[in-house]
Amino acid sequence: MPFAWSGQTVLAGPAGSAIVVAAGFLEKVPMSTEDNRFSARAARYVKVGSNVGAVAARVAGQRLFGFHTDDTRNASELALALGGLKGPMMKVAQLLSTIPEALPPEYARELAQLQSQAPAMGPAFVKRRMIAELGPDWATRFKSFEATASASASLGQVHKAVAHDGRALAVKLQYPDMQSAVEADVTQLKVVFGIHARMDSSVDTSEIMKEIAARLREELDYELEACHTALYREILANDPLVRVPDVLRDISSKRLLSMTWLEGKPLLSYKEAPIEDRNAIARAMFGAWWHPFSHYGVIHGDPHLGNYTIFEGADGRPAGINLLDYGCIRTFPTRFVQGVVDLYNGLLEGDRARVVHAYESWGFKGLNNDVIDAMNLWARFIYGPLLDDRERTIAEGTTPADYGRREAFGVHKILKEKGPVTVPREFVFMDRAAIGLGGVFLHLDAKHNWYRLFNEQMAGFNVDTVAARQKSAFAKAGVPLPV
Repeated sequence: MPFAWSGQTVLAGPAGSAIVVAAGFLEKVPMSTEDNRFSARAARYVKVGSNVGAVAARVAGQRLFGFHTDDTRNASELALALGGLKGPMMKVAQLLSTIPEALPPEYARELAQLQSQAPAMGPAFVKRRMIAELGPDWATRFKSFEATASASASLGQVHKAVAHDGRALAVKLQYPDMQSAVEADVTQLKVVFGIHARMDSSVDTSEIMKEIAARLREELDYELEACHTALYREILANDPLVRVPDVLRDISSKRLLSMTWLEGKPLLSYKEAPIEDRNAIARAMFGAWWHPFSHYGVIHGDPHLGNYTIFEGADGRPAGINLLDYGCIRTFPTRFVQGVVDLYNGLLEGDRARVVHAYESWGFKGLNNDVIDAMNLWARFIYGPLLDDRERTIAEGTTPADYGRREAFGVHKILKEKGPVTVPREFVFMDRAAIGLGGVFLHLDAKHNWYRLFNEQMAGFNVDTVAARQKSAFAKAGVPLPV
């Protein structure tokens, strides 16, 4: 009997079974070895929920009775509790660690260390999942298919395969019952934000919560990811420095994504390469991120190092990047894109009124002069290299581990006294992606005139032109227009 989580509580049962509590009834469900692996994951959710709840209760009690709170201890215990999930929540935890004021710094530091690997499905389970997605004759749809996964992540795993036309494929297969897993993570996320609200009310995180939940749910839809991949192939078709996989729709589904395999080397394998090679990689990545945003109002919202590989030219040197994984794509209404341009120009020209208008156009609420000063501190950190007309690293005098930490502390200090401020949804992944991209440039220790690169991408910017491009390209790829 297939294992189901939705609306159920799963308790550990005798070997080879699970006890399912649902609607007041107990049912013993027979399980195979493969099934049992996923029952263990479900049981972890029960344990994790209890442990997270215990941390939340302790924090609430400490605040209620005026006791001293040991934030470092609480953060470590929360990270330890969440670490038992080894699933989508790890993606959330790492995301939260990059957003200033989403969580207290002690919590952000602990959560940043969590890993997003999930246990891989074995061959027997893979066969059952493939039958569920493509039917009993699924194997005939491929020339060959490797039953053992080549990689596993938070929501699914990747198998190498070969299409009948000879193309090498990467086949991403979603783990079973991930919708229920994600909903469980969203519930735990509400508890985490509840802890933060009790500790510090300087930032209203309600919109952050909504945004993360929406993006997590989108990542489950591989048909939408196929559309986003097609959108990026359209946007970057004329860029020789960036390669985007091609999706084979006839052997894909809502939970299965078959796409061409892009051969490349890990980005970090070039950390010791000559500066010219590292700069070439950084230039390609800069264009792969800023061109889609400035011309179409869309960003690749998951700047994880594993989502880029490097392809080389005939001379054996880096020729460009393979841009992988389109599960977390964030599209923006054109007013937001205009706001980003306005903020840049306002900072460049010292025009405070234009800066404030940009924040308001993004949807920030609760603004006053002190809050605006705090936001400008963060904006100058993000925009700083783009405002500086000289060759430099993306952040001088810092490391990837410390990137943005000092600035975030300064923002917190001001907002704690002068806040609160409500962070709009659209800011979340824009900020997260910018921080992630900067971290990649720091890993490479790349040097560029970022001011010139940025202004090359923004040359001739016109919001009506962006709107027209959006309408055309999104319709062609089957992606809904942003509201």
